Amino acid sequence: MPLRAVCPCGNMTGRRRRAGRAARTRRQKHENSLRSASLRHLSQYIRLMKFLHQRGFTSILLQPAVFTDTGRGLQTLRAIKPGHLVISLPESCLLTTLTVLNSYLGEYIKSWKPRLSPLLVLCVFLVCERHRGEASDWFPYVDLLPASYTCPVYFGDDVMDALPTCVRRRGLEQREAVQEMFSSNQDFFRSLQPVLNQSTEDVLTYEAFRWAWCSVNTRSVFMSHRPSSFLSGLDRFALAPFLDLLNHRADVQVEASFNDTTRCYEIRSVCGTRRFHQAFINYGCHDNQRLLLEYGFICSNNPHSVVYVDVDLLCDVLKADRSLDQKIKFLRENNFLQNLTISSEGPSWRLLTALRLFSLPQTMYHQWKTVLLGQTLCEEKEQWIVGTAKILCQRLLRDTFTALDKISNLLQQSEQPIREQLEVVMSLRQEERCILGRCLEVLDESLKQTDELLPCQQDADAVS
Repeated sequence: MPLRAVCPCGNMTGRRRRAGRAARTRRQKHENSLRSASLRHLSQYIRLMKFLHQRGFTSILLQPAVFTDTGRGLQTLRAIKPGHLVISLPESCLLTTLTVLNSYLGEYIKSWKPRLSPLLVLCVFLVCERHRGEASDWFPYVDLLPASYTCPVYFGDDVMDALPTCVRRRGLEQREAVQEMFSSNQDFFRSLQPVLNQSTEDVLTYEAFRWAWCSVNTRSVFMSHRPSSFLSGLDRFALAPFLDLLNHRADVQVEASFNDTTRCYEIRSVCGTRRFHQAFINYGCHDNQRLLLEYGFICSNNPHSVVYVDVDLLCDVLKADRSLDQKIKFLRENNFLQNLTISSEGPSWRLLTALRLFSLPQTMYHQWKTVLLGQTLCEEKEQWIVGTAKILCQRLLRDTFTALDKISNLLQQSEQPIREQLEVVMSLRQEERCILGRCLEVLDESLKQTDELLPCQQDADAVS
């Protein structure tokens, strides 16, 4: 929403005079002009719109613009009412595996054994199209793709080490998966030498492949395709030029899908968007760790944001429990070691339930299952649970401060694009600091309210 300007004008009595409709319209345009600037006049975007127009797309509702808060996005040229279309992109404008199979790469892909994955095929096509430059049919689109990304697959070890434990582990897995995909398909890459004017080693480099992988992973829309006998695995990717300029916002509701009747990929607004405002879509109910991992950004004021509690941290805090291994094994067997989180409102139900189990002695094994089903315990154990959650918060907060200090030092030594990577990780860590700080306040208040404890049977095996 735009910032509201306060008019300093007033009459002799100091009462504010209400501006007329024309003045309010001029003021609104001025406000939005301070927050955005159109990009439609730039040659790259003129070329893109000409390319899409030739394929049947015309945009009368949206224009590319740069915004002070989100960067590049799409701005409405007129109000979009609830239930109305935001964009309708013809199938001919979508870059899919069918596009690749019908291209100069098609005969090489169709003859290759074992069959290639849809993701690999799209990545290779993007690399080859970027290499071809203006000779590429898709040059107007490829030329506007980001030159690099702030996804963990791009991170070096220093930046990766500054991530929270859970997202760092998944980021390392992501980086290893991309490296494996690249290294295991070298023979196929070499088979493409006839269509390249340079050696495949110079064109299909790891850096180029990583760029293409991030382009597909961060910018494609979900679209189911008929299984192809020439490909292996589910094919659900579609790159959507112009449409992929739409940014994510957590509180926006849209309906998005491919319309089999119109043969267009359509996005329909649920709540509408005002004129000259940025049009948004919603990538899903993702916390900021997931957004950073999959898309390379975080969303401010994200209602889904949480801090994850790693199993290793749990084990370290509870290492004095003689039955710790059995409890961890029991929780793992019941799928209860995933999504143990902390929000600004306090520990999640799953985390509190896991801590309830840890509060029980091994002699009360018969109650472990009922605790997972939601049984509460006596007041003294519940207080221990809150106290242990507070220790977890404090440990996580200490780690966050350490990471922020490290990031601050790295920023002084780094240049672009490493600075961009560090800045997005710093934003994630700063949000984490706020969440943990508010959670500690909630836990302190909860402990204050438990002045009188109910009797609780002490047990030598219980964690104290």
